[in-house]
Amino acid sequence: MAPTPLPLPLPLEQMPGVGGGGGGYLPAGQEGGPRINTMSMSVLIDFIIQRTYHELTVLAELLPRKTDMERKVEIYDYAARTRHLFTRLNALVKWGNSVSKVDKSSQIMSFLDKQNMLFVETADMLARMSRETLVRARLPNFHIPAAVEVLTTGTYNRLPTCIRERIVPADAITPAEKRQTLLRLNQVIQHRLVTGKLLPQMREFRIRNGRVTFEVKNEFSVALTVMGDNPTVPWRLLDIDVLVEDKETGDGKSLVHPLQVNYIHQLIQARLVENPNALSEVYNCLHYFCQSLQLEVLYTQTLRLNYERLDDNNITVEEYVPGVKLTVSYWRDLKSELGYRLTVQSDPSEIGRPLAVVHVPSLGAKESAEVADRAVRSEHLSMERLIVHTVYIRSVSRLSDLKLEFQAFLKDVDFNLQGTPAILTVPVLSPCLRAEQIHITIDTHTGMFRCHVPKHLDCPITEEMQDCLNGDRSKLPALLSELRFWITHRRCDKTLQHLPATATETLPFLSQPEQELLQPGRHKIYVKLHRHPNIVLVVQLKEKTTMPNEMEYTFHLGFVAFQKDELDVIDDSAKQLVSVVAQPHSDIPKCYTKLMRLIEFDTFVATHGPGTEVDAEVSPHKRKSNGDLLAPPAKQQKTIFPAYFIPELAHVVAMCDEKIPFMNLAQTLSKHNIPHSGLQVEANATSLVLKILALPQPGKTNFTNQQQQQGAAGGAAENKPSGASGLPKIEPHVWEDLMRRVLSISVRSQTNKNSQVRIWVVEFVFYSTPLQSSHQKEQGSRRTVYLTYEQANHDFSKTVEDLLNDWSKIVYLYTLVHDFAEQLRNKRLSLCDMLVVKSYSYMNLLLGYGPKKEVSCNIYWSVQSHGFRLTFVGGMSALNAHSMMRDQLAQHLNQQHSLTQIAQILHETYNPMSSIAKLPVLPFLGIPRPQVPVLSFCMLAQSPCLMRLTYQAVYCLELRFRANRLVSIRDGASSRFERNVVEEFTPIQGLKAFLSKYVDESAAYRGRAAHEDDNPLSPMGMEDNFGGPSSVAGVSAGGSSPFLGTGMRGPQSPRDSGLRFPAPHTPPSSSNPHTPASPHPSAGAGGGSGAQGHGNFNLTSPPAPHMPHPSPSGLMPSSPLNPQPSPHMVHSPGPNTLYMQSHQDSPFTAMSPANNNWPGSPSMPRPSPRPGQSPEHKSTGGGPGGAGGADRGGARGTLNRPWAGAVPTLLTHEALETLCRASPHPNKDINVPDMSPLERFLGCVYMRRQLHRNIQSEETLTALNSTEPGVVLFKVDGLQCQVVLNQMHMQTLHLKISQLPMPDKPFQLSQDDLMVIEQYFDTRVAAPPYRPNSLHSICRLLNLPAQVLKDFVQIMRLELKPELGGDQLKWTVQMCMRMPPSAVPIVPSGNACVVLGRMKILFFLQITRIPYGAGMGVGKDWKDSPSLVLPIVYDIQTNVTQLAERTGQVTSPTMTAASTLLRRFAEFNAQQREQCTLFPAITDLLTNLQLATEMPQPPPNQSIGPPVGVGVGVGVGVGVGVGSSPNPMMPMQQLQPQQVGPQGPVGPGGYPQMGPNPGGPQ
Repeated sequence: MAPTPLPLPLPLEQMPGVGGGGGGYLPAGQEGGPRINTMSMSVLIDFIIQRTYHELTVLAELLPRKTDMERKVEIYDYAARTRHLFTRLNALVKWGNSVSKVDKSSQIMSFLDKQNMLFVETADMLARMSRETLVRARLPNFHIPAAVEVLTTGTYNRLPTCIRERIVPADAITPAEKRQTLLRLNQVIQHRLVTGKLLPQMREFRIRNGRVTFEVKNEFSVALTVMGDNPTVPWRLLDIDVLVEDKETGDGKSLVHPLQVNYIHQLIQARLVENPNALSEVYNCLHYFCQSLQLEVLYTQTLRLNYERLDDNNITVEEYVPGVKLTVSYWRDLKSELGYRLTVQSDPSEIGRPLAVVHVPSLGAKESAEVADRAVRSEHLSMERLIVHTVYIRSVSRLSDLKLEFQAFLKDVDFNLQGTPAILTVPVLSPCLRAEQIHITIDTHTGMFRCHVPKHLDCPITEEMQDCLNGDRSKLPALLSELRFWITHRRCDKTLQHLPATATETLPFLSQPEQELLQPGRHKIYVKLHRHPNIVLVVQLKEKTTMPNEMEYTFHLGFVAFQKDELDVIDDSAKQLVSVVAQPHSDIPKCYTKLMRLIEFDTFVATHGPGTEVDAEVSPHKRKSNGDLLAPPAKQQKTIFPAYFIPELAHVVAMCDEKIPFMNLAQTLSKHNIPHSGLQVEANATSLVLKILALPQPGKTNFTNQQQQQGAAGGAAENKPSGASGLPKIEPHVWEDLMRRVLSISVRSQTNKNSQVRIWVVEFVFYSTPLQSSHQKEQGSRRTVYLTYEQANHDFSKTVEDLLNDWSKIVYLYTLVHDFAEQLRNKRLSLCDMLVVKSYSYMNLLLGYGPKKEVSCNIYWSVQSHGFRLTFVGGMSALNAHSMMRDQLAQHLNQQHSLTQIAQILHETYNPMSSIAKLPVLPFLGIPRPQVPVLSFCMLAQSPCLMRLTYQAVYCLELRFRANRLVSIRDGASSRFERNVVEEFTPIQGLKAFLSKYVDESAAYRGRAAHEDDNPLSPMGMEDNFGGPSSVAGVSAGGSSPFLGTGMRGPQSPRDSGLRFPAPHTPPSSSNPHTPASPHPSAGAGGGSGAQGHGNFNLTSPPAPHMPHPSPSGLMPSSPLNPQPSPHMVHSPGPNTLYMQSHQDSPFTAMSPANNNWPGSPSMPRPSPRPGQSPEHKSTGGGPGGAGGADRGGARGTLNRPWAGAVPTLLTHEALETLCRASPHPNKDINVPDMSPLERFLGCVYMRRQLHRNIQSEETLTALNSTEPGVVLFKVDGLQCQVVLNQMHMQTLHLKISQLPMPDKPFQLSQDDLMVIEQYFDTRVAAPPYRPNSLHSICRLLNLPAQVLKDFVQIMRLELKPELGGDQLKWTVQMCMRMPPSAVPIVPSGNACVVLGRMKILFFLQITRIPYGAGMGVGKDWKDSPSLVLPIVYDIQTNVTQLAERTGQVTSPTMTAASTLLRRFAEFNAQQREQCTLFPAITDLLTNLQLATEMPQPPPNQSIGPPVGVGVGVGVGVGVGVGSSPNPMMPMQQLQPQQVGPQGPVGPGGYPQMGPNPGGPQ
């Protein structure tokens, strides 16, 4: 079968559905129009898809019916057609990319076709006009005259006159004619009204402008006129205005529609024609309409009230007849036969009357008319107002009836009925607040009675009373009585609101009490007192028989106890007034109450005490006499209390709360056998007072009881000093004198409102004092002492014991003052010159002493320690150093009981103690270990006149205060009892020689005994030849007692055969754990050295916080080289010599040759004292033949012996002040803060001792024997070193180095280098602050090879004289002797920072940037210059200097730059092996190291200013001033300006020469 040929596709223009059914491109008739026959591409695609799908569907339906070959042919045809169709679609889509050109062409063609069409149509229209229209066209004949008239004149006068007559109105009349007409019309209307019949309701009218206006209030207003003066002309109705309004529901709108008004207008106008009573007809019509409208308004308001606010139970419309009446019922809940309703209706008998209100049940005519006038006949037509006013009238009527019922059983009571709504107030009590009265009113909705008490809205009785008022009223009197009692209970609560009491109606009794008062059902109140839990006040309430509204109060005081059950037994102590202090603990709380006793009060007596004034009647017209003008008024102003306040109850509660504690206290006083006068009321009733008649004498019995009571708590054993031998003895005459001075002892009480703690105030009144003070308030004859005691619980025994303890304070202090007052008045003793009594208050004695009497000593008796205590306070310009020996002075006072001795001790020891207080007591690090703080000085008071000073826990000085302004000083390391050394301390070598430079021969002669020269020099007995205030029996250790006579020794002297030792110098360890035992091995001295603690904390009396080390700034202290009087040294008169000789109990015995003379008598000549004598004077003093020359010649050889310091040295107070006062360093080159000469001497001795220990421990140092004492001689690597103390002032250490001949070492140091080392040692190593680790560093440096040591010497020279470095140096250098804290933590801080090991040297340098323009007054200051600590490592084998760096450590940019410079220098000098490169590398670093932020460098001719001192960071603490003259022993040519670099010329000694700096930073 041949294949069927494919059908040819149709053109797109000929496809069905395209082109509107035609076959052309353009629709018919639109060839010349725009080519709009187009189709959207999406629509075309939809068509093609639909056609394809349709054909496929038809094919699917038809193929099953055909053969296989036919099906294949049909499928092939379908595929070919579809392929051809989509190929054309593809071509069309591709052609669509250039469709814009086709569109332009189409538009051009459309435009041309349109133009062509216009041309054709124009030609056709012209032809049609010429052939048809223009043939019949003609022009009209124009009216030329009319046109000319209009155009020229603007008017046209040629119209017909008929038009004017019909359209244009006639001219109006003139205003004068109009007025005349209206006046005439008014006369006509007035005449018609006068001659006609007029109703009374229309008598109010107004004639104006030709009309008459009638107005009926609240109904209508109508205006009429007449159209002529003929009497038969009817009235013309002009206007009607309805005045009825609904202001509640009308929303301001008119109630009558205009159409209704027009209808009424027409109706009335029709009735006016030919009506003889036209005006009456107008009134009748409008009056009826307005009344009907008013009833409609009232009806609408009633419905709205019922719907919105009220329900059917409150208000209901029973009947409504439009235009006739409206009946409304109210109070439907009230059971009444007729019910309560009101009816608003018109008067049926007389139509002209307004609406009337009828009430059922009927009201009075007056009340009914008043209701109608207010609600209906008013401008405000309101049903609500009508009902409210009706209810008000009804309420007043019912309340009036109820008032009459109350008056039947309440006589003489003022009832009050008033208010809107009406309220009836019934007073329950008399007097009674309005808020406490019963307010009875009527519910406006229901008509039921409502009652309440405004102040007590929660009253439960008001509900019962309300039910009674609405029901059976027979129970009303009983309910009023219950309400009266209930309100009285609330008044009691209100009265007790601000009192420490609480009112309750019941108590939890296990068994009901037998008393009739406490039976249930009685009207009573229990008042619990907060401060007295076992006291209950029972208040019984009764109504007066004559006046039921008034209440009577009866008070009973009950004692109760608490129990947990019936088996709990209560002892009889609960019946006492004194409350139980502590109850035994019980797991079950005691919540039940048991009445133990009941006491009835007499109300009149309880409320009328001594302070109550009698109300006396005074005539108001009676005038007072002149003498009574200032007198108090004869009649007391009666206090007006508020009605809710019950003054009787408040008075009784306050009385119980105030008097019960006094009664408890009185019973406790009676138990202690203390007589008293009982509780009294002071004058004018100001307060309660309890007068104590006498207090017992404090004695042994009271002390024993107190000690037993305090022994349980352990307080007495810890606080009582061991040296107290007993209580002071109270002499009979002293006790009698004190009793005569006691005028009164009064006890008063007050309570803290915040904490509720009772405070007892005891007032002692004394007559003057035996000791006159300078206090302003202690000048009169009456002296009062107030003592306060807080009592949180009911422990009255403790309060009385505290009172007795304070009384013992007064008595024991008075025993001292009584004897002291007699001695103070003795002018021969000169005690007034020593001190001044600042204050004596019977409890404390404040003494002022010192040069200006500004420092104070407070003396008082301590009950805890059973002894006297002393407290010291400094003044404005002076410190009080006696606080260091506070315990020792108190111990002495408790043993001797003499204020005179204490006064003399304070006076004599003030100056030396003030000098000692100037020594620094701050802890320092680095001595001996860097991390352990050690006190520089530690003051250990042993007795009032014996002081030990420890220096850095190594050295100890023993100071003993003597008479005649002398102080003996000895080495505390030497035992006073055996010939050995105390283990804790080290002897001070050279102490005797150092102290001898400050000895005043004339003062020593005054304090030396006559037989001193006959005794050998022995450390055991030298101090026995001198007496002083420290030689008090039982207090000091060693030395003769001045009270046994001159030259005699006490039993404690070492040369005494008995060897009896007194009591220990300090209290035992139980009193103060930080107090060390005596540093002597004998048993009598208080224990061996094994019981001592650490030396740094052996503080018997720690320095008080108000005694810091005085600042050295602003002072010019004197020194042995610069004698100046101290600005703080003021000489005060010494003790009276006659008193010291005649009184053996005096701590100061005059040891001068003139001690037997009376005061004021001529004495033997003596050499004048020379305080502060310089050592130069001593060294150049008289020869052997002079005064004391033989003694000096004999003792000169023993000054430097090791045991020489054990011999006491006498110094004056001025010399001690010179020793302890800070002064400048003797070496002016050392720039350090001022220090005391004693501290510098001890520091030098300590450094010398540490150096000796270093020599023994170091293998590289060889110790040499020296014939001179105190000289350290050693040898190190060809150098012989000698360290010696400056014998001129003994405050500096000096190093002398000499070079030993070493043939095997040709290279040796020059003499200039040795001098640099010596100067560096003097100013950097052995200078303050004295640190032993600096000696380690300098010794390690001396052990270095000579070539390496020479470079270190160059660094030392550059540090000492920075100006020798020239102008090219940018940094100054300081070598660290100790590890600074700011450095890289390679070595622990404070240790020696020069470390040798494995042929390498580790040391630290601190470099400081030289500011630009330093020395020329420009640039930065030195304090702003950056500083850096560099760890330097020098390798001796490789001759390489580099920076020590730790792995993983972050370094600063400057440190990195310094390390880079050192590595670069090492690379340039890698081939140089002969010369040491240490100093050249350091010089290159100082020259080329620059900061990242530094400014351009100025010209090189700048001068170098002073660098920053080494300070603490370097480890030496010394700053060297640059610009001062160099040491004359050091040649200036030693360090010349040199240039560091590999190509530079080589100078002498093999070192590269240093040239000028080429310019700014590289």
